Amino acid sequence: MEALKQDTNTRFTYADYAKWETDKRWELINGVPYMMASPVYNHQKILGVVFNQLYNQLKGKKCTPIISPFDVCLLGKGNDDETVVQPDVMVVCDRSKIEKNYCNGAPDFIIEVISPSTASVDRLFKMNKYMKAGVKEYWIIDVEEKMLQVYILNGAEQEFKAKVYDELNTVPISVLDGCYIDFKEAFDGIE
Repeated sequence: MEALKQDTNTRFTYADYAKWETDKRWELINGVPYMMASPVYNHQKILGVVFNQLYNQLKGKKCTPIISPFDVCLLGKGNDDETVVQPDVMVVCDRSKIEKNYCNGAPDFIIEVISPSTASVDRLFKMNKYMKAGVKEYWIIDVEEKMLQVYILNGAEQEFKAKVYDELNTVPISVLDGCYIDFKEAFDGIE
């Protein structure tokens, strides 16, 4: 992700961001815009399978899965939020957070499918932001390494506890009772 060249004193909010007329995808981290790269085939294939599995498992339940691009005003400040992200997949259980154009507040569960160009942002900046905002579970899927990193928020300490899966089979989602992702299906045909 590439930051927009700008005056370092200028910070943007969701209200500013929502007015931009562009065919590019952007995220704001602490008011600084970052342009997102277009995803590649493997990213989209895995993303589609994962979303489809979540959608089928959550049909008729209170939690709803959302696939990117859909904005998240992460700190719940709506138009005044300076941190606006577009997770690859998210699940929101408090539907009052879902507005017409964005989610206002932290989703319960987020998945990012990383690539070499986004790895540092997803593993450092976003992970820290997600943890502080109260995302209960955050998954990072590394397509090239065929590895999954699972971060579960420890409520008392407000820190993520990590688990790594390098043999991707069926992995349960701890914050969504009875939900899991079958990674054999997701990675079928991925070289």
